[in-house]
Amino acid sequence: MQCQTVLAGTECSFWKKAGCSAPSGSCQVIVEECQGCERVTKGSIGDVCSSYPDPAAKWANGLCNFATHKKIDLKVDDVRVNPLKAAKRAAAGK
Repeated sequence: MQCQTVLAGTECSFWKKAGCSAPSGSCQVIVEECQGCERVTKGSIGDVCSSYPDPAAKWANGLCNFATHKKIDLKVDDVRVNPLKAAKRAAAGK
């Protein structure tokens, strides 16, 4: 449905027949960690997130899962496997 408060005229998944279904009744302005995200849009109250109505709650427990500007680097340990021992283990399992 079309938002009629903060982002008037845009499609909003939080807008229902009874009004805004966001926990506070309206979208909230972004927090400092949101700066640089692609989901930030200009609203009537300032910059707001287009994916979640309360950005402060998303950042409360760490990294926001909607953030497009910050990524987690996963470290993968490259384990060296001896092919001869691996073949023997595979043969012993049969």
